[in-house]
Amino acid sequence: MEQKQQVIAWYFLAAFLVILTIQNFFIQGHVESLPYSEFKALLHAGKVKEITLTEQAISGSLSDDSLEGLVAKETAERLKQLGKGEHLFTTIRVNDPSLVQDLEAAKVRFAGQVESKWLSTLLSWVLPAVIFVGIWQFAIKRMGGGAGGLMAIGKSKAKVYMEKETGVTFDDVAGIDEAKDELMQVVEFLKAPDRYRRLGGKIPKGVLIVGAPGTGKTLLAKAVAGEAGVPFFSMSGSEFVEMFVGVGAARVRDLFEQAEQKAPCIIFIDELDALGKARGMNVVGGNDEREQTLNQLLVQMDGFDTHKGVIILAATNRPEILDPALLRPGRFDRHVAIDRPDLNGREKILLVHSKQVTLAPSVELASIAARTPGFAGADLANLVNEAALHAARAGKDAVDMEDFDEAIDRVVGGLERKNRIMNPKEKETVAYHEAGHALVAEARPNADRVGKISIIPRGIAALGYTQQIPTEDRYLLKRSELLDRIDVLLGGRVAEELVFGDISTGAQNDLQRATDMARHMVTQYGMSESLGLATFEEPRTSAFLNIPVSQQPATYSDRTAQAIDDEIGKLLADAHARVVKTLEANRGNLEALAKLLLEKEVVDRATLDALLSAQAPVGKDSDSGGETTAHRPSDQREPG
Repeated sequence: MEQKQQVIAWYFLAAFLVILTIQNFFIQGHVESLPYSEFKALLHAGKVKEITLTEQAISGSLSDDSLEGLVAKETAERLKQLGKGEHLFTTIRVNDPSLVQDLEAAKVRFAGQVESKWLSTLLSWVLPAVIFVGIWQFAIKRMGGGAGGLMAIGKSKAKVYMEKETGVTFDDVAGIDEAKDELMQVVEFLKAPDRYRRLGGKIPKGVLIVGAPGTGKTLLAKAVAGEAGVPFFSMSGSEFVEMFVGVGAARVRDLFEQAEQKAPCIIFIDELDALGKARGMNVVGGNDEREQTLNQLLVQMDGFDTHKGVIILAATNRPEILDPALLRPGRFDRHVAIDRPDLNGREKILLVHSKQVTLAPSVELASIAARTPGFAGADLANLVNEAALHAARAGKDAVDMEDFDEAIDRVVGGLERKNRIMNPKEKETVAYHEAGHALVAEARPNADRVGKISIIPRGIAALGYTQQIPTEDRYLLKRSELLDRIDVLLGGRVAEELVFGDISTGAQNDLQRATDMARHMVTQYGMSESLGLATFEEPRTSAFLNIPVSQQPATYSDRTAQAIDDEIGKLLADAHARVVKTLEANRGNLEALAKLLLEKEVVDRATLDALLSAQAPVGKDSDSGGETTAHRPSDQREPG
C-alpha cells in the first residue's frame, strides 16, 4: 500500500512541474512586475512602446534601450540579462486621472480590455484540475492491473491464453498416461462436439485434477487447452476472495460471462481448496466472503450449459477439505488422480526435461530414474537443472553421470557444507554410524542395495548419509520387509554402542522413523500378535500432503494404549537384538568400512563391493528383516 501511495505522489509532483513549466515558459514568457511609479517614469522618458489597460492592471512592452536611472537597479539588471528586444511588463493600475493624457503626450499606443471571469477561472482552475484527474485515473488504472482500477474490482483477474499462447501439448506431459487418456475425452469434445451430442451424451461439466504438489496438475490443464486449440482462462482460487464483501461473487459471475462469450473454451481454477473449502469449517462465522464466493460458483456451475463448449478444470492437492456440493455429479463430475510417477514414468519425464540439455553419451536416464523413487515431475525437472548447472560451473561441454550424481545428492541430502569442520572424534562417530547402516542393509534379504555412503555434511543437520537404490517400485510391504527397514534404521545407533560404548544424538531421526514404522505396524497394519487384527485410529492426514486434517479422539481404552506402547517397545527391542548380532558378526567389516570412510569420505558401490569381497563376506540373515526408506539419507545430528 505504501508503494502505491508513493507512485501517486510522484505522478502528482510530475504533473505540477509540467503545468508550471508550460505556464512560465510557453504561455506567459518572462513578464517583469514594476511599481506604478517606475512605470510613470518610463512613460515620461519615452521607453513605453504600447500598453493594454484593464480594470485592475496595466501590461505592455518596453523598448530595448538602457533603462538605468528610470527603474530600480535590480530590475534593470534582470532586464539587461534578458538581452535585446522588447521586454514585457505589468503593473497594478491605480486611480490616476492624468494617465490617458500622459499616454497621448508620449504617443504610446494603448487599448482597453475587458476581462472574462469565467474564462480566467477555466484556464486557471478547471484545466489543471482536468489534467490532474486524468493523471489520477491513469495511476489508479496502473495500480489496478490494467483492468480499470477501483471501478473494475469486481472484474475477473483470469489470464486468458489463446490457442498458441499456452505453448504446452500432451507431448510435454510424461509419466501420467492414465490422466492424459482421461482428459483426452475433453479435448475430443471441444474439437468435435457433434460426435457426442448425436448419441445424447453429455460431456462432464467439470474435471477435478487431484495429486501431490509437483506432479503436473497445472501442466496437464494447459496441455488440454493447447491440444484443443481453444481459449484458456487461468485463475487461482485465492484471486476470487478479497477483503470487500461481494467482490469474489462478482468475479465469479464475470469469469463465466467472459467464458461464454469466447466459447468453446476452458476455465482452469488452480488451488481450488482456497475457494472451495467445505462450508462451516470457518470457526469465526459461516456467512463470510469466501462462502459467498463458493455459493456463487455452485450456482454458476449449475446454470451454464455445456453445449456451449465451456469446460471447467480445477486442481488441488487437498481434496478432502472440499465442499461436498462441489464434488457431486453435475458440477465436478470427473475426478482425475495423478500419483507420483513409477520407474518408467520417471524415465519418460527425465527424457522430456533433458531435451534442452546437452547430455554426454554416458548418461543413462533409466539408472537415474531408478535412483529417484518418490520424485514428482517438478523434482525431476529440478534434478536435471541442477545437473546442468553443476556441469556449467565445472566448464564441461556436456552433462555426464557425475553431474547427475551430485545433483541427486544435493536434492536429497541438501547443499554440501564444505565450511563445516568436524573434530576428529565426531567424524569418526559419523563414519561408524553410516558403516553400521550400510552393513545391516547388506545383511538383510529384503533390503535395497547400498549405492553410496558419505560422511560429508549436507543440508542443515545431516552429517552423513547412506543412499540405497531400490531395484523396483514397491506399493505393498510385507511384515518381514518392514522389520528389515527397522533393522537398517537402527544400524547406526547399534554401531556406536558396540565401538564406543556410548551413544550420540546422531540417531535421533533414525529412531523417530523406526518408532513411527513400528507404531504403524501395530495400530494400522494389524501386524501385532498380541493385539490381533484390530486397527486403532490415528489423526487423519491429507491424502497428498503429510499434514493432519483433523484430530480424532482416542477410540480405545487406556489398557489398549498401554498394550500398544508395550508392543512397539517389543518390536524395537527385538530389532535392536538382531542388529547387535549382525554387527558383532561383521565387526571386521565395520572397522574396515569406517576407516575407508575416514580416508575417502565417500564410498561408492564398486568400492564397497571390493572391500566386502576382500573381507569376510556379509551374509544375508534369514531371521531378520530391514531396509531404510530408499534414497533418503539418515539424518545425522551433531551431539549436543
